[in-house]
Parts: sequence; C-alpha cells; structure tokens
Amino acid sequence: MSRKLMTRGMLPETGDEFVKNPCEEPLPEQGEEQDRFSDLGAVLVKHRGRLMYCLTIIGQVEGHTVLPPGNKTTKYEHVIPLLVSVEEDDRVDGLLVMINTVGGDVEAGLAIAEVIAGMKKPTVSIVLGGGHSIGIPLAVAAKKSFIAKSASMTIHPVRTTGLTVGVAQTFAYFQRMQDRITEFIVENSTIDYSRYNELLLNTGQLAMDVGTILDGEEAVDEGLIDAVGTISDALDALEMLK
Repeated sequence: MSRKLMTRGMLPETGDEFVKNPCEEPLPEQGEEQDRFSDLGAVLVKHRGRLMYCLTIIGQVEGHTVLPPGNKTTKYEHVIPLLVSVEEDDRVDGLLVMINTVGGDVEAGLAIAEVIAGMKKPTVSIVLGGGHSIGIPLAVAAKKSFIAKSASMTIHPVRTTGLTVGVAQTFAYFQRMQDRITEFIVENSTIDYSRYNELLLNTGQLAMDVGTILDGEEAVDEGLIDAVGTISDALDALEMLK
C-alpha cells in the first residue's frame, strides 16, 4: 500500500484545521507547475513524468524559542515531519530544497540537515540569495548541491545572545558545537577540514565578526557546493538521480 504525504492547513471560513493529501489531487500536465502552495512554502511538481517535492527554507530557522511575528521563519517542527512524509510516500520521486536563509538556531538547522542527508530518495539543494551560517549544512546535506551565481554564503563561528557564563566550560561547549557543524559540512562536501576552519576564523572580511563571505563561484571553488546553476539545472539533476 502506498504511503501518503499529508499537508495541514486552515479553513479560511471557519478557522478549523484540516489535513489534505496533495498526492490524491489531480497532477498537472507535464511541464506545468502545480498552483497549490501550502502554508509551508512547499509544492508538488511533475517534471518529465516524475513527481518532485519542492521545499523552501527561508528567513531564519526557528528553534526551541518562538521568534517575533515580524520575522520570516522556517520552523523545524513543521519541516522534519514533512521530510519524513516525503521519504515514506511512494508517489514522490525526489526532493528539491530551495534555500534563502540568514541562518538561525544551530540545533534545529542541524537536525533538518541530518534528516535530508539520511534520505534514500534523490535530493538536490539550490542556494538562492543566501545560505548563511546554519544554512551551509542545509545546502550540503543534499546529494547534489547548486548555488545561483549571484547568491552568497557566510561562514562564521557559533554565536549566542543573552546571558553567557564566562567560564572555560562555556567556551569548550561552543567549540564542541562548532566541531559538530564543521564535521557535518566536511563529511557532506569536498572542502577540507583545515580549510573550512581558516574560512571560519578569517579576520579580514567582516568588520564586527570573524568569518568569510563566499559568492556562488567561490563556494564551488572551495568545495562547499557542487556547481553554480539555476533552478532548471537543479530540476534536471534531480531527474537524473534515480
């Protein structure tokens, strides 16, 4: 029996919650995009006879703390179950992840990246605009990664806001967290561990911080991203990853 991908929403007339299954709705003709976006910014598209799930990761990745209403966010409690549904739905042939994020919660972003990296179905990511901070693990987690020529990626160490206890244990904890992120990036891309740390601790680019900003071609040259490309290139690559 085919497993089904479910999407939640709200009825505009009554405000009641409902659950729908996009896979049971009529699919578009080949070459046409579906005009049914969910509140998560995701859509099912049919590309060359194959059904692809397109997911956007935008704004700030929200973690355990709810961000102010004015912030555009990607909520990990929504994305992780959705990714599991995509993996388990027999009708979905692949996943396209479109990224334009400033970063956000480290553990939430890394959790999403781990789910993407562990999927058996074909996965392709493309960075559009920016894939900064924790957006880097999200970009490299896919089996094939692209970046727009005009996009950029900012590499910097783990940062925190609010009260910090200024003791050696705190800084050791930050270092362990950064090592988790760096190891994931190195394992899922072709960049060298020592080279990534050089970019991470660069003091020559950011006026108020340490780190490095890479544009699209530089990200490819450094081995973070596989290729510079467009959304069409990403869809073609997804179709080839059978």
